This record gives sequence, C-alpha cells and structure tokens, in this order.
Amino acid sequence: MTLDEITHDIVTCERCPRLRDYCRQVAVEKRKAFRDEEYWGKPVPGFGDPRARLLVVGLAPAAHGGNRTGRVFTGDGRGASGEFLFAAMKAAGFANQIECDRPGDGLKLKDAYILAAARCAPPENKPLPAEIRNCQIHFDRELDALRRVRVMVALGRLAWDAALTQLKRRGDPLTPRPVFGHRVVYHSPVGIALIGSYHPSRQNTHTGRLTPSMLADVFVTARNLIR
Repeated sequence: MTLDEITHDIVTCERCPRLRDYCRQVAVEKRKAFRDEEYWGKPVPGFGDPRARLLVVGLAPAAHGGNRTGRVFTGDGRGASGEFLFAAMKAAGFANQIECDRPGDGLKLKDAYILAAARCAPPENKPLPAEIRNCQIHFDRELDALRRVRVMVALGRLAWDAALTQLKRRGDPLTPRPVFGHRVVYHSPVGIALIGSYHPSRQNTHTGRLTPSMLADVFVTARNLIR
C-alpha cells in the first residue's frame, strides 16, 4: 500500500468505538480557546519524509492538539510537547523549525517520519492495551511503506512496546526482551535500531525528568546510527 492509501485507511478507521466516541465528543464540545475552530476529530495519520531513515513513535494525539489539528505533536501550545520535540529534532537536522501550530505552518521533516502508537486521542491520555493493538495494523503498514527506516525512536514505554511488536512481526525473537530506558539502544537483528526516550509530556519536561539536552542527545544518537 502507498502512504496515501494507508492514510485513508487510518482516517476512516472505526476499530475502537470508545476512542471514536471520545474524539467526536471533544470535537463538538471544544476547548474555550479554540471554540471558533473546526476540530479534526478523526484518527490521526503519521507525517514526514516518505524516504525517512528515522521513524519517531509517539503515544497518541492530544485531545486539543492532534485531535484538533489532524497532525501529531501539533497545536499543543507554546512550550508543550511538540515544540520540545521539534527543537531537539531541528538541532539534529531532522526538522526545519520548532513551530508546530497547525498543518501548513511550514514545518518540514528531513529524513524523519512521525506516527503514534494509538491514532485517536484517548480519555486522560491513556489508550487501553487493546486499542493500541488495534492500531498495530496501521503501524505495520506505514513501516512497510517507509522502506528506508533504519532507526526508530520510541517516546515512552508504550511507544517502545509498540515498536518492539513491529520488530517481532519482522522476525526478531526478542529474547531476552529489551527493557525500556532513556537512551537505551537496542540493535535488532532485522536491521533496525530502537532508541528509548522519555516522552516529552509536560509532566516530564516541567519536572526536569526530561531536559532539552537529554532529548537532543537521543536524536544525535539517532543521527549517528543512521550515518
């Protein structure tokens, strides 16, 4: 399948009734600051360079971020996870800017592609395990279409687990199973290196658990592995 065909399948997906109901509800009720905007309210596909050698895996769209704008790590506000992420990616040469307000804002990824383990915004930002499993088919197809991927960066433990599932589907026995940790690098025998990173959520960045330099180091590591 082409990325355009995969994107269509993602946007029209109805595999998780709980998430679809929640996304539609949020799109109708809206946040006061965005009451005049039309929310996306559908599953959110990945985006980036179709010839990417780096694949970044997040958790899920934010209810008033990606679920509003239709692009992951977009529209979360100043100093939020998107800007934190793209600052690190820009420093390593994977993005052209930090600003990530909405599609069409000029953000371009270079040699990188971003997707989420769950494509719909979940209540309390917590998708159920079954909902992440339902989304694996989309992850599988996108990774198949991104034929040049050599490194994956997993933002958080759930993204790490979703990435490991993809490696297993491609023939990695995962014995012993790699344990998530920040800047842990796992070299899979299927030819893809997986790097763990704490998720750039406000909970992590505002408490200092994840600093700008820590995330920048992850993407420098990714760049060096690609080279």
